[in-house]
Amino acid sequence: MDTQNSQRPTAEVQSVCTENWKHVTGRVADSCTKVGREPTSVRVVGVTKYVDMARTRALYDAGCQDLGESRPQALWEKAAAFAADDVSVQWHVIGHLQRNKVAKTMPYNPMLHTLDSVRLAEAISRSAIELSMVCDGLIEVNLSEDVGRSGVLPDRLLDSASQILELPGVRIRGLMGMASHPEAGRNPRQEFAHLRELRDGLSDRFPDAGGLPELSMGMSGDFEDAISEGSTIVRIGSALFHGLR
Repeated sequence: MDTQNSQRPTAEVQSVCTENWKHVTGRVADSCTKVGREPTSVRVVGVTKYVDMARTRALYDAGCQDLGESRPQALWEKAAAFAADDVSVQWHVIGHLQRNKVAKTMPYNPMLHTLDSVRLAEAISRSAIELSMVCDGLIEVNLSEDVGRSGVLPDRLLDSASQILELPGVRIRGLMGMASHPEAGRNPRQEFAHLRELRDGLSDRFPDAGGLPELSMGMSGDFEDAISEGSTIVRIGSALFHGLR
């Protein structure tokens, strides 16, 4: 990202990203139709954490205006590049956000998919108040209960949510979760159904929370199962860049 030219995709890269985008959004639409949902009920977030600015721009130009980054530094750099071209992007933070990076990330007004602790939510609340803004966020749930993964454990969700929902400047829109690693031998669809049930339980318990409409679940390898269980946001990376050298 040192030169203007390095930020522009080649014709080949643009063509591949455009075809991949059409293919993925077609699969999303088909998955919705199979379960009686409108295709517009699912938003595709293009995960650009492994690609450079040129490929990120190609994906945007293909039609993907929701972009997800796991590293705040990459989000800052890419957001600055888009802003220099006066291009508006809805950013999504899909990786763990350290509290010391909250203040620099918040001005980009991202949706935060990984609110995994009350302490992080409190830091976001303080920053949002300073900026006179409201930050949309999702509480991340550790569905697999794997100690190596981040997220609130299901049996602690009610307590954490009750505290986070009280914070000013933070608007909780729903939950986010990832299925277990394939080698764990667990059924991803059952895990997605569990996340939906957890969300429904919270929505009933906290009627003033706006219904908690969002469920961020499903990636390149399992998003069709996630849509079947009610996902409203799918986070797609590798399928959107397939075929690029």
